[in-house]
Amino acid sequence: MHASLHHRSDRIDRGGPDRLHRPVLVLNASYEPINICAARRALVLVLKGVASAEETASHHVSSARRELRVPTVIRLLEYRRIPHQSRALSRKNILMRDRYTCQYCLKVTPSGELTLDHVIPRSRAGETTWENLVACCHPCNNKKGNRTPEEAGFKLHRPPRPFSMHTSRHLIRLLGRSDDQWRKYLFY
Repeated sequence: MHASLHHRSDRIDRGGPDRLHRPVLVLNASYEPINICAARRALVLVLKGVASAEETASHHVSSARRELRVPTVIRLLEYRRIPHQSRALSRKNILMRDRYTCQYCLKVTPSGELTLDHVIPRSRAGETTWENLVACCHPCNNKKGNRTPEEAGFKLHRPPRPFSMHTSRHLIRLLGRSDDQWRKYLFY
């Protein structure tokens, strides 16, 4: 069904498959905002009976058996306890934390055009940690090379920190500013 969901949505939704990649606000059963996922993942959660659609877009997708409006806000049907810990260290999470902005020249860049830079280079015992990785554009990464920011004449925009639940909520609020359907759930 997953493959047919995508295939049929391309024909029905003239906006194309990009609409299935749009962000969807995920609420806990208590209506607390806890995450953001792609519309495709939100549809899977609704179809599996794990979540319900609280708000939907005007477009829809169809499978052989059903037609669904694409959700913009979903709510988990069972409450999930969210541990107070950092998110997994990943390229995607570093880029999100740094808002797809080179931390040296402050240029906002698509994710495919950004690299991760070890502030203290690995060759100098720099670790692969939240506190030593930043989003960096290719030109800055090439100029910095195997040096520290100070040695390269660079200044970090802000010190890198772990991606915490606070960071996550801040990003949800930023995204929610432009989405009227999200705004009523962002009460913190």
